Amino acid sequence: MEVINSTATDSHVEDDNSSIIYNKAEEVKVFDETKAGVKGLVDSGISKIPRFFIHPPENLQKSCSSSLLKVPVIDFEGFDSCWRRREVVNEILNAAETWGFFQMVNHVIPVSVLDEMLVSVKRFHQQPQELKMEWYSRDSKRKVRYFCNGDLLVNKAPANWRDTIAFDFQDGKLDPNFYPQICREAISKYMKHVVTMSKILSELLSEALGLPSDYLSGMECMETESLVCHYYPVCPEPELTIGATKHTDPSFLTILLQDNVGGLQVLNQNLWIDVPPQPGALVVNIGDFLQLITNDKLRSVEHRVVVGGIEPRASVACFFYPSTANKFKPYGAVKELLSGNPPIYRETHISEYMAYFRSKGLDGSSNLPHFKLS
Repeated sequence: MEVINSTATDSHVEDDNSSIIYNKAEEVKVFDETKAGVKGLVDSGISKIPRFFIHPPENLQKSCSSSLLKVPVIDFEGFDSCWRRREVVNEILNAAETWGFFQMVNHVIPVSVLDEMLVSVKRFHQQPQELKMEWYSRDSKRKVRYFCNGDLLVNKAPANWRDTIAFDFQDGKLDPNFYPQICREAISKYMKHVVTMSKILSELLSEALGLPSDYLSGMECMETESLVCHYYPVCPEPELTIGATKHTDPSFLTILLQDNVGGLQVLNQNLWIDVPPQPGALVVNIGDFLQLITNDKLRSVEHRVVVGGIEPRASVACFFYPSTANKFKPYGAVKELLSGNPPIYRETHISEYMAYFRSKGLDGSSNLPHFKLS
């Protein structure tokens, strides 16, 4: 998924006369206390972005426009019929092994539900600042919170150009009365459908792995959802920053809804490949925990979001994790998938994994190597 230039990684930066000219920690603190996010910066009319949003050139390498490398698009129409189901399962397996990503079209969620969800996200983020401030918080225990960069105060890497409102669904439950009124109805409808879609994907992924269709659901590894609604305002200097630093997701699985602006990119063969928006499509990507339990058979792949200077972007990511009852349950390689090979990763539970993920923030490095066996 945070500093200013290639040398400004400490709290202070000094000039040739050794006088202090920049205090990143203080500037970040002042920015955070406005509770206005990057949308507030844009609304204030800035022409230059704050230094702690500026990324080094290596973070900003260009994407590759290749006709040979395209993120798979899987048509789910008829997936519940016997003959078509096998085709869909094979396509999912190929995409999950080679890309870690795919787009799905003709799925079970009505396009009208997707469209209204995106409209409601923009509606929340574009409302007057004083109406959003009551939701602004860095308390991870709050079920609903609005913020700019969840790791803003701890990450030494540059900040990302985005604001977020996040919803924590413990075991799939969260009273709609906790939602902001401005997006309550849209979120209620969307979550009902996306949970249904996740159960379908759980079955198809189980079958793709050669396991019984209820295997992953039996592991209770996709019972809790975290919904994050991102907003990437128009940036006055898009060539200097990024919407989301390269990262992998710590979840089992992620279902993403993106608008028609574009910006999502996946790393494949050391090249950044665009994930072009498609009408009515949802993006699915494998998370770290699914790579861990499949012993690297399925891939959790680095991805990022670039920002533009023409129109704002919105996206909605739903991350699936084990139930709260299983937050300390050890997960390791599925024995049926080892085929005589040793496990690559040690067993771990989602609480330990997330603690490590949060301690380092979106610093551009992968989390999985930390859990590899010697």
